[in-house]
Amino acid sequence: MKTTFEILLTSRKVLFNFLEHNSVDKLNTIPEGYSNNLIWNIGHIIVVQQLLIYKLSGLPLMISDRMVAKYKKGTKPEEMVSQEEINEMKSLLFSTVEQTKLDFSNKIFKTYSEFTSMTGYTMTNAKEALEFNNYHEGLHLGIMMQIKKFI
Repeated sequence: MKTTFEILLTSRKVLFNFLEHNSVDKLNTIPEGYSNNLIWNIGHIIVVQQLLIYKLSGLPLMISDRMVAKYKKGTKPEEMVSQEEINEMKSLLFSTVEQTKLDFSNKIFKTYSEFTSMTGYTMTNAKEALEFNNYHEGLHLGIMMQIKKFI
């Protein structure tokens, strides 16, 4: 699990740099040919981690229902994201990882509702979900690198 969390933390540091080094306008820009923007991808990453690991384990999320509704699979940017929400995401990038790490060490993940991703990978427990989450974050990071070229 140590390596899984190190990979996750590395991903989150890269995402944090996107937030630190791009203006609110750039984070909200949807380039031609794309259906989302940098900030949507970051919000989506935070939400999916919570859904894959906590919701499917029957545990409470560390994020609001509003955030889930705004960034879950199948959504797209509908409004400009404010600096206040960007600051919240900066915090959530790391607080969610630290809490998840603590929760794994405290062995709170007892049950899991089996879930098969769009790619066909089936997760049967929270550990598998966390490992799959790293793959998911990598996919979105790649999309973000492409978007960055056009803003």
